[in-house]
Amino acid sequence: MRRLAALLVVPLLLLTAACGGDGKGSDSASKNGFPAITAGAKFGEKPTLSKGQGDPPKELKTQVISEGDGAKLKNGDAIQVNYLGQAWDSTKPFDNSFDRKQPFDLTLGAGMVIKGWDQGLVGQKVGSRVELVIPPDLGYGAQGQGADIKPNATLVFVVDVLKATQIPTSAKGTAVAQDNVDLPKVGTNTDGKAPSVKIPEKTDPPKKLVSNYILESNGDVIKETDSVVVNYVGLLWKDGKTFDSTYAQGKTQTFPLAQVTLKGLKNGLIGKKIGSRVLLVIPPDQAFGDKAQQSIPAKSTLVFTVDLLAKM
Repeated sequence: MRRLAALLVVPLLLLTAACGGDGKGSDSASKNGFPAITAGAKFGEKPTLSKGQGDPPKELKTQVISEGDGAKLKNGDAIQVNYLGQAWDSTKPFDNSFDRKQPFDLTLGAGMVIKGWDQGLVGQKVGSRVELVIPPDLGYGAQGQGADIKPNATLVFVVDVLKATQIPTSAKGTAVAQDNVDLPKVGTNTDGKAPSVKIPEKTDPPKKLVSNYILESNGDVIKETDSVVVNYVGLLWKDGKTFDSTYAQGKTQTFPLAQVTLKGLKNGLIGKKIGSRVLLVIPPDQAFGDKAQQSIPAKSTLVFTVDLLAKM
């Protein structure tokens, strides 16, 4: 079972798929073994990095440029950052979020990004600017990534830690009656395990989007501009087969809703409350329509149970 997250959200950046960056760095000398920031040194400013001098380090190096006064980051935290990335032997950034004016959201330690990030950001404080020098074995290794990150490249990042939220293991709230016999029944367990989903047999799927609470919390209402940390199971109405599950992968997923391309998923979550569990039944015209996607046949009605764990 392959993850479908890349089909649900517009991909943003290098950490999962590299993209070209704008602007040029500086050839000024490195500082303390780290490429120097020659412009934009303050937290929140787009930095300019010098080229690394000499042979790059063979292990992960971390330097706090300016320390914030927020909580220390822990594995499992949902964090939001701005960043700029550049190869050690280059003066040109290969990617940055500053130009996009769109911070990047991830769950730390969940394998959503290269290992150098997961390891180098643990213990850093919210509000800090950190410089990371990442050796190839904690970056993209011998395969490299696209045209801008060569095989066995050492990578340099400047990362501003904007926010951090501790992620609960499960949705919690008041169980809502599931009275409609023509809709799937979803489990109400709160132990962090995947809830059961029973799709009614010999029943035609609804023609319109269904978005119902299973557990209703009293958290903040989700807006289209939010990024939402979720656990979910996705199934086919036709045969009840699971096509995707964050529980099976052992990691949450963060959806920046403004970039979610699956119309029914996006519309079904907007307006719901953080901390809740939601049943979504998405008809083909708000799912993938006439196009088959991996294990999802064309014209499929999709069923999701989604735990809305946190928002960024």
